[in-house]
Amino acid sequence: MKKFETFTGIVCPLDRSNVDTDAIIPKQFLKSIKRSGFGPNLFDEWRYLDHGEPGMDNGKRPLNEDFVLNDPRYQGAGILLGRKNFGCGSSREHAPWALEDYGFRVIIAPSFADIFFNNCFKNGILPIVFQEEIIDNLFAAAGGDKPLEIAVDLEAQQLKIAEDGVIPFEVDAFRKHCLLNGLDDIGLTLQHVDAIKTYEARRRQEAPWLFG
Repeated sequence: MKKFETFTGIVCPLDRSNVDTDAIIPKQFLKSIKRSGFGPNLFDEWRYLDHGEPGMDNGKRPLNEDFVLNDPRYQGAGILLGRKNFGCGSSREHAPWALEDYGFRVIIAPSFADIFFNNCFKNGILPIVFQEEIIDNLFAAAGGDKPLEIAVDLEAQQLKIAEDGVIPFEVDAFRKHCLLNGLDDIGLTLQHVDAIKTYEARRRQEAPWLFG
């Protein structure tokens, strides 16, 4: 997993509540267990005017010009701004995979579905919770003629916005440690690789029949 220390990006305002994981990455694209390749089908049913299927050439599909990801102001955005209960629905880990593959490293919303929230941290995405008033102000700023750019400093736990100064945010200390060091569940386990090898060697001596 990529480390997350600081990140600067354009904010893409997705002004919808209760965005579920089937909207983030529709079910027909869940046939792969690789973490890459899902970005082109992120928000597929909102982003395109036809029905997407695996293997289609997305470059030839008609775009929904009214959908925010297709707005020229937000091309290359790396921060997604959402409304309450973001990531609800099924627990598919493909949802953060698709967001990260598209290029989003930060998601800001007033609330998240629990499983989606946890899966973000496990896949190098920083989800940030703010009160509705701050969210409303960010939507207003991001909806202007010029794109809103924000610098995110995880170590300092701050958003840095040119006009508005600094906005502090909260993050769990353990999750912060994992993001800063690029540690997913496998990475955390591998920190104890010497102890694991010692245990396996001892078990081979104690119960050799278990190892064939």
